[in-house]
Parts: sequence; structure tokens; C-alpha cells
Amino acid sequence: MKKTREKIVIKTSIISIISNIVLAMFKAFVGILANSIAIVTDAINNLSDALSSIITIVGTKLAARAPDKEHPYGHGRIEYMTSLIISIIVLYAGLTAFIESIKKIIHPEEVKYTTISFIILISGILVKFILGLYVKRKGKEANSDSLVASGSDAFMDAVLSISVLSSAIIFLLFNIQVEAYVGALVSTLIIKSGIELIKDSINQLVGVRASNKITHAIKRDICKENEVLGAFDLVLNDYGPDKYMGSVHIEVSDTMNVRDVDKLSRKITKDISKKHGVILHTIGIYSVNSDEKVKKIRREIHNIIFSHKEVLEMHGFYLDEEESEITFDIIIDFKAKNTNLILKKIKEEIKRKYKEYSLNITIDLDISD
Repeated sequence: MKKTREKIVIKTSIISIISNIVLAMFKAFVGILANSIAIVTDAINNLSDALSSIITIVGTKLAARAPDKEHPYGHGRIEYMTSLIISIIVLYAGLTAFIESIKKIIHPEEVKYTTISFIILISGILVKFILGLYVKRKGKEANSDSLVASGSDAFMDAVLSISVLSSAIIFLLFNIQVEAYVGALVSTLIIKSGIELIKDSINQLVGVRASNKITHAIKRDICKENEVLGAFDLVLNDYGPDKYMGSVHIEVSDTMNVRDVDKLSRKITKDISKKHGVILHTIGIYSVNSDEKVKKIRREIHNIIFSHKEVLEMHGFYLDEEESEITFDIIIDFKAKNTNLILKKIKEEIKRKYKEYSLNITIDLDISD
């Protein structure tokens, strides 16, 4: 699967490189002849796309290297670093083009559009639309954010080329020269795209919340096991596209023995790895009381806790009669202004009802859905 993904990314990137270089050459030639900053800016944009695809190939090859002693989790995050480099290139290209466009607005020069100019612009629009469809489809097939982004960028390029074509038509029909302003508009959109790409790349490097699509699917599959009463605290660490390692807590009855718990955790690890490609290196256990009296206490405490709207979840509840201790975890919304005050109120309310028990409440982070 890894090799297939690598092949798709590289092959698609090569096609994108060739297409963008050819388009950049023709547009640059026509732009210089026509003295059109808008067309030259469009050519620069195509050239930056080609360079981005080259970096994507390099990043994909480096990211595919096997784990070693210094990098036991592999090199997958290199793809995010290359995405950041691509983003900076896009931003630089946009800024450069914007400066040149402003110069043309201040000191306008006569433009000279020819039939060949229109042919190349229209051809470029068609090529970009087709390329966008192809690259985006292949990106989804290979689960490559870089390719999906490149496909979306190609659609944007086609729209930008349409604006350049429109400025040429306006000049021929009305003798109104707006191409420098269109160049400024095109470069502004490129700058905006570059900033958004930088933001996305930095988020990936810093670490972002795992998609609720995959977290819901993993929890749902874990809970299909008859012995599992609930799945919580799912943590997924992203080490590159399709490279997740993580941990989870499951609730099981306190009547289960160690052998059965071990057998269950091994089965879950195997099934989740096979179905989702996620390695659960740790499965923690929450023991759940089977006593009916305790179940009633749990329900009452549950109601007390969720009377506080800031509380998102409660789990890991266990009542130890020997120690006269109630233990459980809660998750409080990140938006809550005073977590300690909320915890204090919850403890006070529970203690008023269950004075005979000590409380051990852990506040978990809202890491995944």
C-alpha cells in the first residue's frame, strides 16, 4: 500500500510538473511579447506550481524511508515540512508578482494582444481544469493532502487565467487597460493561498485534532466487542499521512480476569490495525462496577456532573467500597473559563450527597471526539 501510494503521488506530480512548465514557458513568452504583467504573473504562478510538485516528489521519497534508531516512528512528517516549503514559495511568488503589478499601475505601458495570446490563454484554462480534476482525484485515491491541495490550486489557477483573459478582451473591445489591476488581483489571491497553505502546514507540524471521522470509526469498532462497555481517551499521534499511532481506554466489567482482558486488548489492537491502519500501542483499562447499588450511585453522580454545561464527558467511574473512594474522569470544554471552580462545585455537590466517600476526580483533555 505504501509503495502504491508513493507511485501515485510521484506519477501525478510528474504530470503536473510537465504541464505547468509547458504552460509557464508559453505564457511567459506571450506575456513578454504582449507586454502584459497579468500574463507574466500567471506564468510565474504556473512555474511555482511546477516547483511545488518537484518538492512534493522529494518530500514523498524522503518520507517513505524506513524507521531507524534516531527516528523510530519513521520519516512521514517530512511531507508536512515540504508542504511548508511549498507554501512559502507560493507566498513569495505572489508577493513578487504583486510588486510588479503595482509598478505597472504606477507606470503603465502599452499592451499588444495577438491571436496567439488568446489561443494560449484559453488552452491554459482548459489544461488547468483538466489537471485539477485529475490531480484532486489521485490525491483522494492516495490520501495525499499535498495532491488534493495541488488539485484545488489548479482550479484556482484556471479561474485566475480566466480573469487574465477577461482583461485582454476588455482591452480589445473597449480599449481600457486593466491588465495591471488584474495582475494585482491575481497576485493577491496567490498571496492569500500561500498564507492559508502556511497556516495548514504549521498546524500539521504542531499537531491538530484527529478527524472525527476516524476517531468515531475506531471507537465504534472497539465498542462492537461484547466485553467493551465504552471507549474513551482516544489519542492519535500523526507521524505522516496514513501513519497513526495511539492509545485508548476501554471500560470492562470488574468481573473479567486478567487473561480475558489481555486476550481482548490483543484482539482490539489487531483489528484496529487491520481495518484502520492505526497502531494502538496502549490500551488502558477502566474497571466498571457490576453491583446494582453502585450503578444507581453512578447514575446519580452522572446527573450531578452533567448539570454543569461545561462538562463534555464522564468515564472511568469506579466505586471502591474497601477504600470508601469514588474515582472517575471528566472532560471539561476548552472554552470553560475556570476549570478549577467547576471541579470544586462538582466535588461539593457530590460530597453533600455521598459524605462517606472520598473523591478522586481526574480532568482529562478534550483530545478527540
